[in-house]
Amino acid sequence: MKLFKLASLRRLKKDEEGVTVVEYGLALAIALAIAGTVYTALGDAVETQMTSATTIMTGG
Repeated sequence: MKLFKLASLRRLKKDEEGVTVVEYGLALAIALAIAGTVYTALGDAVETQMTSATTIMTGG
């Protein structure tokens, strides 16, 4: 039984599939954080421009 556990641990040590999944997950999380920041900044800029245009058109 001890040899089986030792062999299982060695196999897991060599298996890099789990590490790859974690790396892709981290990359996706970072990309989503960046996209959210850019989306928010772009939305604020568009809102400012629309407010400015509305003010000009209404003569306010």
